[in-house]
Amino acid sequence: MSCRGIRGATTVEADTAEAILEATRELLARMVEANDLVVEDVASVLFTVTHDLKAAFPAQAARELGWQHVPLLDAQEIPVPGSLARCVRVLVHYNTAKTQAEIRHVYLRGAAALRPDLQE
Repeated sequence: MSCRGIRGATTVEADTAEAILEATRELLARMVEANDLVVEDVASVLFTVTHDLKAAFPAQAARELGWQHVPLLDAQEIPVPGSLARCVRVLVHYNTAKTQAEIRHVYLRGAAALRPDLQE
C-alpha cells in the first residue's frame, strides 16, 4: 500500500457553522464514495478555509461523520487577492493500493471552477 493524497474543495453559502459543516460533510461523503474510502485507512486530513470563514472548524464535520481516530487539522488559506471566496479545501492522506491515476479528486459547488479538468 501507498499513502496517496486525495484533494477536494467546496464553497459555502455563508459564514455560519451550519453552512460550513453541511458543505464539508457533503464534500467528505462524495470523496468517500468516489474513492471507496475506508476510514480506518485514512492517515490524516488537512482542512483549509479562506479568511472569510470563521464560524466553525471543518474538522468538526469529519468528527460528526465518525472519523474519531483520524488526525485532523484546520488552517487558514493564504489570502490571495481575487481567489475564490468562502472556500473549504481538504487534503486526505489515504493508505491504499490504488495508483495516483485511480484517485478521484472532488470539487463541488463553486469550487468546481478550481479544477475544470477534473469535472465529468
